[in-house]
Amino acid sequence: MWNHIMLSGFADEIDPDLNKQIEVLHKLKMNYVEMRGVNGKGLVEYTLPEVKEIKKQLDSEGIKLSSVGSPIGKIQITDEFAPHMELYKHTVEIAHIMDTESIRMFSFFMPEGQSYEPYRNQVMDQLGQFVDYAKENGVILLHENEKDIYGDTAPRCLEIMHEFYGGHMKAVFDFANFVQCQQDTVAAYEMLKPYIAYIHIKDALWESGSVVPAGTGDGRVEEILAKLKADGYQGFLSLEPHLSDFAGFSALEKHAGGKKKLNGEEAFTLAYESLAKILEKL
Repeated sequence: MWNHIMLSGFADEIDPDLNKQIEVLHKLKMNYVEMRGVNGKGLVEYTLPEVKEIKKQLDSEGIKLSSVGSPIGKIQITDEFAPHMELYKHTVEIAHIMDTESIRMFSFFMPEGQSYEPYRNQVMDQLGQFVDYAKENGVILLHENEKDIYGDTAPRCLEIMHEFYGGHMKAVFDFANFVQCQQDTVAAYEMLKPYIAYIHIKDALWESGSVVPAGTGDGRVEEILAKLKADGYQGFLSLEPHLSDFAGFSALEKHAGGKKKLNGEEAFTLAYESLAKILEKL
C-alpha cells in the first residue's frame, strides 16, 4: 500500500442495518464510509434531525464519511428538474451535517437509443446550477462515470470537466462502469487523470458487463492503480462491490441475474481482500 490513500466503501452493500455496516467496517479496520443507504432507506431521504442522529452513531463508533453517495443527477434528462434541485439542496445540508465536503453525483440519464448531443446544452445548464450552488455552499461535487448518463464515456466526462472542473467539481473514476460502456479504462485514465479526485473500486467483464472482484475483470485495475500511485494520487479508494443482491441493487445494476449469491458481508469482504491483494503488490 502507499501513503496518503484511505479506504472507504458503500457499506449498504454489507447490510441495510447501520449497526451491521459498522460491525463489518470495524472488522476490516475501515474508518470511512461512502454513505448511500442507511437502515433500508437512502441517506438523502432522511430529515435533517434524523441525519444528525445517524451522525451521532457514526461519531460514537469512530466512522467518518468520505462522501455522500447521493443519487443527484440520476434522473432522466427529460424529467422535471426543479424538484431534483430541491433534493440536491437538501443533500448539501446533509453533507454539512456529516462533516464531508464531497457529494458523489451524476450527469442525467439519456433517452434510450437516441443521440446524446441534442441534450448537451440542457445537461450543462443543469450541472452548472449544481456547481453554482456548490460554490455558494462549500461542497465538492464528484461526478461518477455511470452507464447511460451523459458522462458515461471518457470523452463526455472530459467535456464536463472542461466546463466545470475546479474547487467544486471533480471526477470519480469507476473501472467497471467504463468497461460496461465499452470504454478502454487505460485510455480513460490518461484522458481524465488531471481531474480525478476519487476512485471507485469495482471491476467488470468486457463481454458481459458482469461485475467481478477487482483485478479479475477487464478494468485493468492493478495497472491503473500503479499509474495513480506513480502520478502521486492522494485520496480515497472506495469499495463498491456489486457482488451480491442488496437493498436497491436491482435499481443500480440492470443485468443482475446469474451471479453467485453471496451475503453482504461476504461480498464486501471479498471486495476488500481483492483490493488488498493488489495494493500489496504496489
